[in-house]
Amino acid sequence: MNCGCDEQRRVTVSRRRLLAAGAAGAFAGLAGSQLDTQLAFAADPAYSGDVLVLLSLRGGFDGLSAVVPAGDPAYYAARPTIAVPKAQLIGGGTFFGLHPALAPLLPYWTSGKLAAVHAVGQPAPNRSHFAAMEELERAAPGTSLRTGWLNRMAGSLGADDPFDAVAMGTARPARVLDGPAPYLGLTSIDAFTLTGDDAVKPVAATMAALYQGAPPALARTAGQLTGALARAKALRSAGYTPANGAAYPSTELGAALRDVARLIKTGAGLMTATVDSGDWDMHENLGPAQPGRRMHDQLAQLAAALAAFATDLGPDGLNRVTLVTISEFGRRVAQNGSGGLDHGYGNAMFVLGGGVRGGRVYGSWPGLTAAQLRDGDLAVTTDYRAVIGEILRARCRVGDLAPVFPGVTASSLGLVATR
Repeated sequence: MNCGCDEQRRVTVSRRRLLAAGAAGAFAGLAGSQLDTQLAFAADPAYSGDVLVLLSLRGGFDGLSAVVPAGDPAYYAARPTIAVPKAQLIGGGTFFGLHPALAPLLPYWTSGKLAAVHAVGQPAPNRSHFAAMEELERAAPGTSLRTGWLNRMAGSLGADDPFDAVAMGTARPARVLDGPAPYLGLTSIDAFTLTGDDAVKPVAATMAALYQGAPPALARTAGQLTGALARAKALRSAGYTPANGAAYPSTELGAALRDVARLIKTGAGLMTATVDSGDWDMHENLGPAQPGRRMHDQLAQLAAALAAFATDLGPDGLNRVTLVTISEFGRRVAQNGSGGLDHGYGNAMFVLGGGVRGGRVYGSWPGLTAAQLRDGDLAVTTDYRAVIGEILRARCRVGDLAPVFPGVTASSLGLVATR
């Protein structure tokens, strides 16, 4: 368990853990209580596809609060005290509207760089956080695959850079990056160090010398770690100031997206980054659409971080990035007796990027009357994997989707332009 203290929040690799790992050369990463950032780099900096940024909204995001089906009267009937009034919605749609707390993202919505897809989800309902997230990240139901789909994507694109595998303070990083392709998990670029390494005690240099002439498996492991540390050191030395007046919020999500933007702009061949944001499990006191209420403030923090990220990248940088949000499940259509929402099924995804054909909500709306629901939940009409598959093919130059999402056909929503 993470105590949240400063020592636990530092991203370090201990000598004892490294030596104990032997040939596996396990890196150790540390995640904050609600946030973990992992990065997979391409060996070839000439990778010309988009950087796919996967933002996992853990806990069960309520897409019906964020992207409100105001044109469906059943929405207001089901949520008498927590529905977002039509007069407060932004985004100007005839049927859907955005929660007012998402106002920082409105410029990207109106300029066509932000879109939503509604009634998306997994092939079958699963209301267990752990089981649903495991299936969401494995993304291969009915198969024997146990790797994460983002790792399979990186592998299909040839990722083999020394930024390999880090999971400090947790047994392992998110399942979505589990697999043979290299990846790195960390909470901060600036805090990624070897414990005790300094000018007086050059631990990294000593380790590199120790493994010279070692068998290839051992030498490669040590080389990967020292290479990753050297890259992080160079980034620290260069420092970083967000561009274009971007002001990231002082949240774990803001800090993580700031570091992702920093890596994207180094031109190091970043293929994909995944960021987790938690505290979306609102069984009680979700609240009306007012500042100081739980859902409003959580959405406001999300919007502030995403807007800063897009501002920092600027138009040219955003043209090389597609960010997608996912969550393990949505919430029930009807509010419960505690003014919150229990675990549900169908959900909404946001897609942000220079290649997005935004300013609208995509997907087939199933309706919210009792006969249209799936056991009281918003029905799923579009597989989340099909949406991501469309992005992978059009923006990330993934030619064959089968190794990433077995048995899935990419959607044809027209959500993004082809690179």
